[in-house]
Amino acid sequence: MRITKVDVIYLEERPADNPAWSPVLCRVYTDEGIYGDGEAGMTYGCPSTAARSALVEFSRQIIGRDPFQSQLIWQDLYKGTFWGQNGGPVVFAAMSAIDVALWDIKGKALGVPVYQLLGGKVRESLRCYASQLQFGWYDKKTPAVTIEDYKRSARAAVDEGYDAVKYDFFTFDEADGHRYSHEDTTRLLPHKYVDMVRRRFAAVREEVGPEVDIIMENHSSVDVQSAVQLGEAVKEYGIYYFEEPCTPTPKLTKSVFDRLGVPVSQGERVYTRWQYAPYFEDGSVQLIQPDLGNCGGITEVKKVADMAETYDVGVQVHVCSSPLLTAAALQVECVLPNFTIHEHHVYNRFDYNRRLCKYDYQPVDGRFSVPELPGIGNEISEYAFSHGEVETVE
Repeated sequence: MRITKVDVIYLEERPADNPAWSPVLCRVYTDEGIYGDGEAGMTYGCPSTAARSALVEFSRQIIGRDPFQSQLIWQDLYKGTFWGQNGGPVVFAAMSAIDVALWDIKGKALGVPVYQLLGGKVRESLRCYASQLQFGWYDKKTPAVTIEDYKRSARAAVDEGYDAVKYDFFTFDEADGHRYSHEDTTRLLPHKYVDMVRRRFAAVREEVGPEVDIIMENHSSVDVQSAVQLGEAVKEYGIYYFEEPCTPTPKLTKSVFDRLGVPVSQGERVYTRWQYAPYFEDGSVQLIQPDLGNCGGITEVKKVADMAETYDVGVQVHVCSSPLLTAAALQVECVLPNFTIHEHHVYNRFDYNRRLCKYDYQPVDGRFSVPELPGIGNEISEYAFSHGEVETVE
C-alpha cells in the first residue's frame, strides 16, 4: 500500500459569532482505495491559517510512502524538515493531521477501530464535561455576562446529565459585556475583578450543588499573581482543576500549584513529549491536555500520556476542533489507564462545526461511547469538500 495523493481542505466560511474559526482538514489517499482523514488543530485563533500551508508542504513529503509506517513518517517529518525539531503549533498541527489520517487508514485496512491498535479499551464509556459555558450551552455563542447567565448555562448542562462543567469566569465584563484584554487580566487585580469572579463561581456552585465538578479555565490570559488571587477567592467552593492559570511554562505553573494547592492543568499549547517532560519532572501539573491536532497526532499523544502515567498525572485530550478529532480523541482516551475526563466543547453543538463530518457524535447523560467503525470512526463530510477550498498534492 502506498500514499498516492493528499487533499488539504480549508474552510474559509467564518461564522458571524466566531470570525476566527477556520478549520483545516486533510484526506490521505492510497493506491488500494483506502483513505484516511485528519485535521490540523489550529481551528481558531491567529495564525490558524498558517497550518494550511504547512500541511500542503508536509503532504509532499509523504507521497509514495507506506501509510503503515506512521512512526517512521513521523520521525522523518520531525527530523528531516529542519524546523520540525522543537517546532511550534504550526509544524505540529501539520504533522498531527497527517498522523491521524495514517492511523485512520491503518484501522480501515485492518477492519478495526484505532483503539484496538493502541491496546484495546480499558473502559466502555467516558465521563465528559460541558466545556466553555461562558459562551452558553445552546446552539450558538451566547456570552455569559450576568450572574443569571452563568447559572442558566450550568443548569442547561446539568439537566442534560453532565456532572462536570467548565467556565472561564474572567471573559466578559459584567457591566456591558465587552471581552476583557490581557491589560485587564494580568498583574495584581483590583478587588472588583476578583470579587466578580468569586460571585460568578459561587453562583454556579449554588446552582449545581456539591455533586457537580467545576473546572476553572483561564486560557493563560492571567499571570501567576492574578491566578493566585482568583484561585484563593474561589477555592472554598471547590475547584476540580485550574486550567491554564498562567503562561504555559513549568516554573510558572509550579508556582501557582505550590501557592494554591489545587490541581492544575496545562497542555493545549504544549507540544510533544520533549515540552511535556519538564512539567512531569517538577510536579507542576496534575492533569495534561494534549491536543491530537497540534501535539503530534495519535503517535505522539499516546507517548505523552504514557509518560504522564509514570508520574501519576491524569490525561484529558484537548478537543476544540471538528467532530473528526472528537472521534479520534475517544479512540485514544478509552485505552489510557490515566484518562480522567473528556472535553465536550460548546462548539460541538454548533451547526457550522457539526456539518464538517459524516457522523455527529454527542454524549448521552454526560458520557461518551467510543465509535466502533474501522479507523478513527468519522470522516470529512461532502459539505466540507463542496464548501471548502481543496488543494491536492500528488
